[in-house]
Amino acid sequence: MTDRIRLTGVTKDFVVKGVASRALDSIDLTVSAGEIYGLIGRSGAGKSTLLRMINALERPTSGTVLVDGVDVGALGADELRRLRHSIGMVFQQFSLWNSRTVFGNIATPLRLAGWSNDAIRDRVAELLDFVGLGGKAFARPRQLSGGQKQRVGIARAIATRPSILLADEATSALDPQTTTDIVDLLRSVNQEFGITIVVVTHEMDVVSRLADRLSILSDGRVVETGEIHQVLARPQHPVSASLVGSYTRTVLTGTEQAALATAYPGRHISVFVDEKVAADPVISRLARANDVDFTVVQGGVARVKNQPYGQLSLALHGSETDIDRFVTQLSEEAEVTTW
Repeated sequence: MTDRIRLTGVTKDFVVKGVASRALDSIDLTVSAGEIYGLIGRSGAGKSTLLRMINALERPTSGTVLVDGVDVGALGADELRRLRHSIGMVFQQFSLWNSRTVFGNIATPLRLAGWSNDAIRDRVAELLDFVGLGGKAFARPRQLSGGQKQRVGIARAIATRPSILLADEATSALDPQTTTDIVDLLRSVNQEFGITIVVVTHEMDVVSRLADRLSILSDGRVVETGEIHQVLARPQHPVSASLVGSYTRTVLTGTEQAALATAYPGRHISVFVDEKVAADPVISRLARANDVDFTVVQGGVARVKNQPYGQLSLALHGSETDIDRFVTQLSEEAEVTTW
C-alpha cells in the first residue's frame, strides 16, 4: 500500500519556564493510504503531540514528517495552508462555533476553500444526510447533544474532501452508546470515502473496534506497533500488556497471580485463546480424558475484526501425574503458561 504519512526520527522538545522536556523521542511511524491507524497510550504519552505533527500544528525539533511524500516541515505558509485543506481534524470538545448554525459550521471550510454558494449548499446537505443530521441544518450547537455535536464536527472535518482525517480523543466526552455510534460513523467515513484516519485515544475499546493497525506510546516513545489483533492478542511490551490487561482483564500481573493462587488452590495455568481454541472445547475435552478438574479463576474472550482473542487462567485439580499429562497434551494444541 502507498504510504500516506511517514515519520522518521521525530523528536519534539518543549521548554517551559526554562525547563526542557521531551514530548516525543525518535518516533518512526508509517500510515498507509486508506487505513485507520490508532495511537494509544496513557495521559502524557505524547499521542496528541504526535498527531499535531502531521498537519504541522507542532514542528519537530528533529526528524522528518512526510505527508504524501512532502516534507511538512519544509513548507512555507501558502503551501502549508494548501496541505491543511487536505487534512481534516476532529476534537474531543467538538470546537464548534456557537455563533453559527450547523449549516454555517460545516460551510465555513468550504467558503475558505473558495467553493460557490450553490456547491456549498449541495455539499452541506449531502454531509448532513451522511452523518444523520438532515433536519438540524439551522440548529445552534447549544441545541445539540454531545453526539450530535461530534457528528457536526466530523461533517465539517470532511467537508473539503480531505485525504486524511485526524481524530484527537473524538469519543472521550461521550457516553458508551454514543461512542459506539461515532466509532461506526468514523468507520463509514473511511469505507465510503477512502479517507485515511489517524485516531488518538486512551480507550482500548475504541481502538479495538476501529483501527486496522496501532502504535502504543509511553513517555514519548513508540513501544509497540502492529496489526490490531496481533497487538491485543499477544502484547510484546509491558506497557502494551498493561493496557490490554486493564481492558480485557485477561492478562495477570505477578501480584494478581499470587492473590489468585492463594484464593484458589491447585496447579495454575493460563491458556491463550485464539480462533482454534475458541472453536474447539479442547480444555474440557482433555480435562475429561485425563481425569482433571479445573476452575476458571480469571479471564475472558473478546473479538477484534471478527477474530477471537483472550486468555483463561485455571486452577487444576487431580493427581500430579494426571495434571502433568493434561498440561502436556494441552500445550500441543494451545499456548499454555504455568504460574
